This record gives sequence, structure tokens and C-alpha cells, in this order.
Amino acid sequence: MRVALNIEQLVHRPPGGIGRYTAELVRLLPDHDIDLVPFVARHRRSTVEDALARFELDDPRGVEPVRLLLPRPVLYDTWNVAGIPPLGLLHRRLRHLDVVHAPSLAVPPRSRHVPLIVTVHDAAPLVFPDTYPARGRWFHRSGFRATARRADVVIAPTQAAADEITSRTPVRSDRIVIVPHGVDQELVDDHAVAEARRSLGLGDAPYALWVGTLEPRKNVGVLLSAFRAVLAAGLPHDLVLVGSKGWLDTASSIREPMVELGDRVHLTDAVPDRTLRGLYHGAGLLALPSVHEGFGLPVLEAMAQQTAVVCSDIPVLREVAGDASVYVGARDVDAWGEALVELLRDDDRRARLAAAGRARAEGFTWERCVDRTRAVYRGAT
Repeated sequence: MRVALNIEQLVHRPPGGIGRYTAELVRLLPDHDIDLVPFVARHRRSTVEDALARFELDDPRGVEPVRLLLPRPVLYDTWNVAGIPPLGLLHRRLRHLDVVHAPSLAVPPRSRHVPLIVTVHDAAPLVFPDTYPARGRWFHRSGFRATARRADVVIAPTQAAADEITSRTPVRSDRIVIVPHGVDQELVDDHAVAEARRSLGLGDAPYALWVGTLEPRKNVGVLLSAFRAVLAAGLPHDLVLVGSKGWLDTASSIREPMVELGDRVHLTDAVPDRTLRGLYHGAGLLALPSVHEGFGLPVLEAMAQQTAVVCSDIPVLREVAGDASVYVGARDVDAWGEALVELLRDDDRRARLAAAGRARAEGFTWERCVDRTRAVYRGAT
């Protein structure tokens, strides 16, 4: 089975959770049954190679994506709006396909007799339009319309996301298949924690952790405000924020509360996977105060590293984390402060949550995600 996969999200900055999902498809889909043909928009070869390397996809066997002639904005706009040009016209390696998979809302034209699979992660730009720039809102709306017109199957990562998609977009529920994402199951050791601390200059202080992309719906300002309660309680913990800058100047909007916390808060860009796993494993807890998620991958990443989690009480995180997390109202600063203080003080409770979280994470593997994705391909052909 020849499967064309759009891997443009790997080149996107920041790649976000969709980038991680796309990378795992690239890593695990090829087998005796699938001949994977990855493709990207027009980029320098070195740019694509660097993007693959960031996701550790640069092994000697190599992943040689097709580089198309059109740049991303032109390619995506003509696809989503006009439904042209077809993949086969853009490159000869994209002919004679059995399946085309778009892992985001950049929706290629549907070729005759070739099923089109589109992964729609959520409908956030429609639920929270003010948290996206105008260009992002337009792109997503056109992508939802194109998906509804062309996709044979729509993959959603959670039931909560599927419900949101069907209630907010023209995509029909009978086209949606739930395929949960996975998480790396490798449990790192104390050496990895020490290396992560050293690489970021964190010193020896205990810390709470947040991971994500700095964008409005991640609600990082609430976490920063709530963390003042940790200082007021005399706890020694710092707060470490790990994530790329997103949009709407979110990084600038959190500058004032960061100044109030002084050297007790550390902000870093995205880090390599092993460093990130070390940060998770070494954290006292992960705090995720998002007002919206399509899946909430950092929750499972922390759980896989035996780290307690406190997160927003929203349906998607309840679905993913189950009984293995503490839940707090997303916008309740006082409640967040109380939850952080109580959990950081209670070693036994954190240990129980860590054990429950590890067990929960073991049910979400990338291998299972990709096996289910292969089943979607077979069912569509």
C-alpha cells in the first residue's frame, strides 16, 4: 500500500503536538505492508533535514520526503479553497497512490479512487476565535470546509474532540474514527534528570513544570499568578516553563507575572526529546491549566515519566487522564494556588498519582496509534 503523508508540520515553527503526531507516523508507519511517501512544500533541503533531525528521524536509512515546487502559503490556500493542484501533478512520486493522509487541516485535493484521510485534532479556532490571528482563523475555517467536502475518513484523537468537531464544523459524525495519540514509554533515569538540569542551568531546586506552546488557550498566565501561592507558603520549588512562542504575543503578555516571580521562574524554548523526558521525570508535578486541548499530550508525557499531574477540569483532559490526575477549574487562580501548594507538600499523594499516571500512560502507545491508523487506511481502500 503506497501512502502519501503530508509532513509539513515538522518544518512548521513551532511544530507543536501535531508535529509530534506526524513524526511518529513517519517513524512507525513503514512496514512490509506500507510504502510511505512523505511530502513537504517548497523548502531548502537543509531546512527539511534539520526538521527531521529535531524529531530524530535522521537515521542512516533516511526519510527522503518529496519537496514540492510551491511554497506553503500558496500550496495550502489553493488546496483548501480551489482544490488544486492534484498531488500527482506536483511530483511523479505522488502518482499511483493507494491512500493520501493529511495529519492537519491542509487538505489536498481528492484524487479519483484514492481515499483521503484527514486528521482533525480539534475545532479550537471556532470555539475560541479570539485566541487565533485572523490568518489562522481563515485557514482553519477553509480547512474544515475542505475536509467536509473531500475526506473519506476523519481521524480525531479523542471523543471530546470529535464531539466538538461535529458540533462546530460541517464534518459529519459518521465519517469520524477515534484514534488516540500515544506517548513515548521510555522511563529515563536520574542521570537524564541531571543532564536536563545542567543543560538549562536549573540548579538543584525542586520545580513544578509546564510544557506546551505559548498561545492564549494554554492559559499560562493563570499558572504564573497561582504560583505566587507556592512562594507565599514558603515552598522551595521553582516553576519551569518549556515551550515555543506561539502567536498573539503570548510570551509578552506573561512578562509582568514572570517579573513578579523573579528568579523562581524559568522560561525556555522547546528542548530535545531526551532533555524533555528528563525534565518531566525530575519535576515535582506537571501543571497544565489549558482552557482547551484537542488531546493534552503533556499530561501523558508526564505520567509516562512517573510525575504527578494537576490539570484543568475540561472534558478532553478527563478523557485522557482519567482518575490519575488532580483537576482544577481552568480560570480559578485561587484554586490553582491551593492545588499546587497541597500537592507539592504531600509526597505520598504525589507518589500515588505518579504510579496511577504511569499505569494510565501505558495504555497510550504510539505503536497502538499507528496500528489503528493502518486499520483506517485498510478500511478506506
